[in-house]
Amino acid sequence: MKTTDAAGHARLISVVMPAYNEMEALKLTLERLERTFTGTPYQWELVVVNDGSEDDTLREATRYQPTSFRMVVVDLSRHFGKEPALSAGLRAASGDAVIPLDADLQDPPELLLEMIELWENGAEVVVAKRSNRSSDTWGKRVSAMLFYRTFNMISDVQIPENVGDFRLMDRAVIDTINSLPENRRFMKGLFAWAGFRTEELEYIRPTRAAGQTKFNAFRLLSLAIEGVTSFSTAPLRLVTYVGGSVAVAAMLYGSFIVIRTLVHGVELPGYASLISLVAFLSGLQLLGLGIVGEYVGRTYIESKSRPPYIVRRVYRSDVD
Repeated sequence: MKTTDAAGHARLISVVMPAYNEMEALKLTLERLERTFTGTPYQWELVVVNDGSEDDTLREATRYQPTSFRMVVVDLSRHFGKEPALSAGLRAASGDAVIPLDADLQDPPELLLEMIELWENGAEVVVAKRSNRSSDTWGKRVSAMLFYRTFNMISDVQIPENVGDFRLMDRAVIDTINSLPENRRFMKGLFAWAGFRTEELEYIRPTRAAGQTKFNAFRLLSLAIEGVTSFSTAPLRLVTYVGGSVAVAAMLYGSFIVIRTLVHGVELPGYASLISLVAFLSGLQLLGLGIVGEYVGRTYIESKSRPPYIVRRVYRSDVD
């Protein structure tokens, strides 16, 4: 196993941890990482991104004194969301390999060493795949299954099911992700789009060590829409197909009514069917406008070239 670089120095492994109101879990996570890193033949760097936390997450992170790794705390100016916070962490990381890790201990730190072993054996990406979703609610399991299958059906980029942000990425992968110009980012899609030699590592995901999840149904839906509109124009094509099909059906039905009236002298039916048809077509039009609006809005926001996050300050501490 190659644990040193070309100059003979121990290779640097960066762990990136976005944190939003994770004061309760952060200390437990840091202590567990400390135990995991101690005695390994690598240099370690932990990058904690404080995503505008309203509790004492920043104070907890900056006062921690590591003994087996150097620590970088990136303090964002406000809450930007997990995807921008993760982007900030990847840009701040300087390791030969980088591993995003949730702050709630649902991503077991002990798995990092198995990931590194696969990386040392030639993998450029090692994804941690959940063997089951038993720790999730029934609703989340169903919604996740529908999202992954729908996304992979309509997109050229294939996201592996039951795989989150928890993965190891080689420096070449990180440099590729950091070089991308887009500001609104769906990280799982970008990771899959980048490619590179990939290995899977299955694990059972435990429940949160402390605190509560920051994702509700609305935020998960927003993330799903962001993912689809980032990597597929299929919804736009679907609107075109549906619109064309409805137009053809309306023409055929209209021709049928005219011919039936001329040949058989049957009077036109009342207004109920007409009102139903108009309401149906109006609903389709609004749906189409909504889908087109999502793409137009995304283009508008991207055109302003605002950064996805703003860094207030960066704190650094070295190994004692």
